[in-house]
Amino acid sequence: MYLYPQYPTNFIIVNAGESVVVDPVEYTITFDVTHKGNEKLIKVKSVNTFVKIRINAKNTSEEKTMISVSQFYLIDEKQQKYQPVYGGFSTDLVHDDSGLLTTWLEPNKPVMLTTQFDVPYDELKQYNVVIRPTNQQSSMIWQ
Repeated sequence: MYLYPQYPTNFIIVNAGESVVVDPVEYTITFDVTHKGNEKLIKVKSVNTFVKIRINAKNTSEEKTMISVSQFYLIDEKQQKYQPVYGGFSTDLVHDDSGLLTTWLEPNKPVMLTTQFDVPYDELKQYNVVIRPTNQQSSMIWQ
């Protein structure tokens, strides 16, 4: 028995800071910072280095839609996938990523969220952020 996906994954590469629409959400992904976590909070410590990204998202439809941290992951040059690590990175609640667990997007109201990945970071290497869209949306890769 063989299984073939009815909707094959479609990867589209765009540069960091460029917008792309993954129906019904327009995303702009940018690199924010690398860090080792907040030693004073001791909630989350890195094994390697945290790579933090900013996610600007705008729902372009007329109905509410949801985005979730489980949609995002980071891929290094060796195609190793890294899941987001979240919660308690700083005392700055505005820029902490705990709000990205699941977020409802209202129609035409942009939001800025962050998430981070614990990776063996090397500033000379290239990393890609992948968004696994919900439903039957096409996959997108950001560089």
